[in-house]
Amino acid sequence: MSNFFETLPDGWTIYLWLIIGAMIILAVIYWIRWGAQNEQFDEDIKYVIFDEKDRDKMTPEEYDKSRTVIKSQIESRKRHLAEDAARHKLGV
Repeated sequence: MSNFFETLPDGWTIYLWLIIGAMIILAVIYWIRWGAQNEQFDEDIKYVIFDEKDRDKMTPEEYDKSRTVIKSQIESRKRHLAEDAARHKLGV
C-alpha cells in the first residue's frame, strides 16, 4: 500500500482533502435537513424542563408558555408515535 502512495504524483493530497471536505459538507447538510424535518430546532424546548413545582420561580407569562410548549410536545410525540406505529404496521 505504501508503494501505491509513493507512485502518485506530487500534489495528490489536496484532492483527497477536497473529497473529504465535500463529504463532510454533505453530511452536515443532511443532518441539518434531518433536524429541521424532525422538529429538532425548537427554540421553546427550554420550557419543557419546568413542571408545576416551578410555578413560583416563573412569571405568569413564562408559566403559561411552558404549559403550552409541554402540551404541544406531548401532541407532537403522540403524532410521531402514531406515524411510527402506522409505518411498522405497513411493514415499511
